[in-house]
Amino acid sequence: MTHQLLFLGSLGGQEIIIIALVILLLFGGKKIPELMRGLGKGVSQFKKGMKDIEDEINAEPAEKKEEIQNK
Repeated sequence: MTHQLLFLGSLGGQEIIIIALVILLLFGGKKIPELMRGLGKGVSQFKKGMKDIEDEINAEPAEKKEEIQNK
């Protein structure tokens, strides 16, 4: 995350405007909301997957602890 902030910090206002104009020319005004919607869904699915993996990792020690106590 910090790398992204550093990258965005090095861009000035003019560079951001030029990039936005190039994106607008390449994709058109109608496609940009669709692209952003798809990007948002992708990010949310990624976050959900990361949370699921984290939950599994945290659940494993608890299950092993219960097995040891049951023996």
